[in-house]
Amino acid sequence: MSKIIHITSLVENTVTSSGLLAESGLAFWIETGSLSVLFDTGQGAVLLANATHLGLGLEKAGAIVLSHGHYDHTGGLSIALKKSPRAKIYAHPEAFQEKYVREPDGPVRSIGISSFNKHKLTESENEQVLSKAVTEIGSGLFVTGEIPRTTEFEDTGGPFFTDRACLKPDPLTDDQALFFQSDRGTVVLLGCAHAGVINTLRYIRQITGGKPLHAVAGGMHLVKASEKRIERTIENIKELEIERLYPVHCTGISATARIWCSLPGKCFACPVGTKIEFMPG
Repeated sequence: MSKIIHITSLVENTVTSSGLLAESGLAFWIETGSLSVLFDTGQGAVLLANATHLGLGLEKAGAIVLSHGHYDHTGGLSIALKKSPRAKIYAHPEAFQEKYVREPDGPVRSIGISSFNKHKLTESENEQVLSKAVTEIGSGLFVTGEIPRTTEFEDTGGPFFTDRACLKPDPLTDDQALFFQSDRGTVVLLGCAHAGVINTLRYIRQITGGKPLHAVAGGMHLVKASEKRIERTIENIKELEIERLYPVHCTGISATARIWCSLPGKCFACPVGTKIEFMPG
């Protein structure tokens, strides 16, 4: 493994640098020296432009990890497949099922992986690793697979369904996170944490034998969370003694502000173009 692990925010809701583009979505680029990984692909409108501007060669990807099957994390999959024909695809098998959302007094929307992206994946020769279990990608990088739901205050974060009639709730069992060891503790990348931020972090602590959590970056899907859930989440984050937090994407402005104020000196912005470095553990 390289002496330094680099993580670059490639797609995110916010941008502060000229020449880069934002969209409601998420993608991280991870470089370990021996392996480059694309974690999620955003909606697809800005992935390639941002990668090109930042000088990140998507063709170098040895793996593409899908945190779950929603369009704002998988929309750029066809682009990634075209640029990275040898990359292995890591996902939970249920990431490819139909997915819908129903807003109060609003229309039903399909929010799963598009039929176009599914078709391109079927056409591609990329090896697919579909697993519900903890899986090593390589170079000390792991995906959690399916995350147990153990907290009483967390849910999927929305009215999600697996059928257009919205009769079958979607438990989003396909939600998974990526993690690796740094010299300061475990580093975690979240897609949307539909399994619950605390459920996810507790499970990773269990997987790693109780190793401390150093940094957590990604979407926490607290955008529509109740005050009670946000409060309980912050309490548990404090108990986990995480040193660095990068709450982005679907965390929501209100929840992000609460987390920043409750954990002074531990929260950091992560707009498109942000580069974070870790020494391997």
